[in-house]
Amino acid sequence: MFRIRFFFWLMALSLVLLGTKGAQRQRVAVAIDAQKTGAPIPKVSFGAFMEPATTEVWAEMLYDRKFAYPINSQQEPEQPSGFARQRRNPWRPVGPDSVVAMDKEKPFVGDQTPLIKLEGGTPHGIRQAGLVLRQGKSYTGRIVLAGDPGAKVEVSLVWGANPADRETVPIRPLTGKYRTFPLKFTSKADAEDGRLEIVGTGTGTLHIGAVSLMPADNIQGYRAGMIKYLKEMGLSLARWPGGNFVSAYDWRDGIGDPDKRPPLIGPVRPTLETNDVGIDEFMVMCRLLGIEPYVAINSGFGEARSAAELVEYVNGSVETAMGKLRAANGHPQPYKVKYWGIGNEMYGDWQYGHMPLYQYWDKHALITKAMKKVDPTIQVSASGATMEETSWCAVDIKTFYVGVSPSNYVTGWTNGPLQNFPYQLGDPDQDWSGGLLAHAADSIDLLAEHFYSNVDLVYDPKKDKEKWVESQDPLELSVRRLPNRLVCVFDTWDEYQKRIPSLKGKNIKFAFDEWGPRLRKIGGGQYDNMKSPLSMALAFHEMFRHSEMIGLSALSGGFRGVLTDATGDAVGFRALGLVFKMFREHLCENMPVAVSGNSPQIQTKGTMGVDQCARPSGSPTYPLDVLAALSADRKKLTVSVVNPTESAQELALDVTGVQLAGAGKLWQIAAPSVDTVNVAGQKPAIALMELSVSEAPNRLAVPPISVNVYEFEVR
Repeated sequence: MFRIRFFFWLMALSLVLLGTKGAQRQRVAVAIDAQKTGAPIPKVSFGAFMEPATTEVWAEMLYDRKFAYPINSQQEPEQPSGFARQRRNPWRPVGPDSVVAMDKEKPFVGDQTPLIKLEGGTPHGIRQAGLVLRQGKSYTGRIVLAGDPGAKVEVSLVWGANPADRETVPIRPLTGKYRTFPLKFTSKADAEDGRLEIVGTGTGTLHIGAVSLMPADNIQGYRAGMIKYLKEMGLSLARWPGGNFVSAYDWRDGIGDPDKRPPLIGPVRPTLETNDVGIDEFMVMCRLLGIEPYVAINSGFGEARSAAELVEYVNGSVETAMGKLRAANGHPQPYKVKYWGIGNEMYGDWQYGHMPLYQYWDKHALITKAMKKVDPTIQVSASGATMEETSWCAVDIKTFYVGVSPSNYVTGWTNGPLQNFPYQLGDPDQDWSGGLLAHAADSIDLLAEHFYSNVDLVYDPKKDKEKWVESQDPLELSVRRLPNRLVCVFDTWDEYQKRIPSLKGKNIKFAFDEWGPRLRKIGGGQYDNMKSPLSMALAFHEMFRHSEMIGLSALSGGFRGVLTDATGDAVGFRALGLVFKMFREHLCENMPVAVSGNSPQIQTKGTMGVDQCARPSGSPTYPLDVLAALSADRKKLTVSVVNPTESAQELALDVTGVQLAGAGKLWQIAAPSVDTVNVAGQKPAIALMELSVSEAPNRLAVPPISVNVYEFEVR
């Protein structure tokens, strides 16, 4: 058995006392046994989660294009929230407020339609400002109008203060019947506060049913740059349409003519959803990206019949009733969607349609039965949560949402002191995964679990607190909060295996369809730095160590791995996107191999069952984290090393089980500081570098704040 040594001497790792700045430069001994292999890392591990639709990638530029809100000079859009996905630029009257009325008697779509009262040669209408325009760029769209024959309408794209800083499309004639008119403009200058104006002169009245504006280079409604960079990032799966949004979403509202789909004010969070991206548009995006769709089912206000009809609409032949409807909407071929998620966080009493666990497991089984009667080949996930997840959520809601709009976040969990807390394995109300597995295992292919972490916060169990408080942990410990939560899930699964007889002989795997780090401050505010990509990399490592248990994964904020400019289009990658791309290219479908070391990971601060587990995450190579994997053909060995410290480290490897050949390659992402981020319009401060590695170097240095993937040929 051939052995490669990258150092002449192996040194034991010295543990650093907690409370210091972090781990100092050390030599870390790592042993890799390539004979001990795990299951291949599934391609669908590299997914992303979106909610409610695809506003990160959809090209629509106008806010409230179907007029869910009244139009006047005082009306403001809904209050900003941490989940805002659009710039909020309300429509304003051109002329006094009295020229615009909202017709609720015969609206074109939704609950109301603007009715403009005309007054001879004085322009009356509406406008929307805040549009970011670029010189020489073309924009296309459409407008739906009806009006009296004496009405004359002009639609203008405006990029400056001078009368000539605009392009105008005249529209003639109007009738009492709604008609759709095309729009096309080219901006002659850059503008950070451009606007679209719709004005009428003449006599009578004018109805504006809907209006749309997109960059002309959009690809079937999607931003061209986003499609390009998401493909390059290696996205392999997308979960849609939520998230909390799905629990009150009727999929029928998202099919057919987009201009006739009613706009929705999100019931769980007061954000506007135009319904422009329904199931058909989502499938278009998946085809453009070449990825697997993962469709969420409404198991809140929804029920088994609606779920079954959606499966038939998506996968049924044109001979079926729903398949015929799909074909009438322009999509004759079945989509053949394999992955379906039943419900979202149904354990949470903030969720619309929430019910007790002892009722929900029956509802899950009824929905699954109805869906599989339509298509027995599909795989469904159950909306699970271990008691660590429900405990974590209770603290998060109590810290960030109680007393803050929307009021439905004031839940039974947080009315007064937390009871029987942290929640325990087998809790009849809070151990949702345990209850679903015990009573509905025959209806579960995948167990959906969510795990988030507040990177710089720790739970304070004092009765007058019971909230997150600021933590001063060194970098290498704070970024482990996310993978530590994942360890809790796997450890709890082992307990389920011991306690639940119905699991015997079943091959249920996890669908980690929402997960990610949260960089938040007490009192509000979010920030961005290298803690997100480091946390994500460590969580991916932990997931891959348990590759045999992974059914799929969808990273929250995965679409935001792409860097966008002020116009919303893609111009590059954030550090998170670069790490995602690197792992996808070099670890996907590889087989993890055994990694050992003599430097156990240090436990983080926290409370057992809330934000701490019995064992810390990671390989026994503190302060580094190391994952190794063989390619499917066993011709390459990949070694992924995360250095989540602010000091350079040294690595010594013992490789057994394979014979390495020649020089290797290194793909590396290293940040100058923890606060470094890439900024649109500036030279990237963080880049993905490809380097050469000589055969058996005397010393392998790992730079601070870095993610490194080494690849060696196997003889």
